[in-house]
Amino acid sequence: MQNMGDDRVPALLRSQPSWLVTQLATQVTRLVGEAFDAAGFRRYHYALLAALDEFGPASQAALGRRCRIDRSYVVEAVGELEAAGLVLRAPDPADRRRNVVTLTGEGHIHLAAMTRTLDDVQDELTAPLPAAEREQFVHQLGRVLDHLREPRVTGKDPAIS
Repeated sequence: MQNMGDDRVPALLRSQPSWLVTQLATQVTRLVGEAFDAAGFRRYHYALLAALDEFGPASQAALGRRCRIDRSYVVEAVGELEAAGLVLRAPDPADRRRNVVTLTGEGHIHLAAMTRTLDDVQDELTAPLPAAEREQFVHQLGRVLDHLREPRVTGKDPAIS
């Protein structure tokens, strides 16, 4: 009879990159969520502040595309960031129908604090790996992600479709 408390994972699953990545994503989401919650931060806030810091002022639509966040969440998160004094939102002088979001000085300080919190999570996540392997791990994950974001060739002639 099988032990009902046995939580071993079948080797066939542990040998599948897709299964491992899914399990890893679940754990990372938990770690980041717990760390940000404890510090009073929100994940979307970090992504938006990071984009503004790196690329400068942007429309809400551009921020959503850049951060891969749905437009409705961007509007809500930008509103929260604006209320906290971390960003300014103003009509775009070139197109008054569009808002441009700009990082404030307080936003830079807040982003730095969020980055320190996230750095601690990265250290916990990659703790079993030596420094060189950590760099390789990040590089390889980026390569796989870039590959999956590339347009797919279907083998069909577009002129026939």
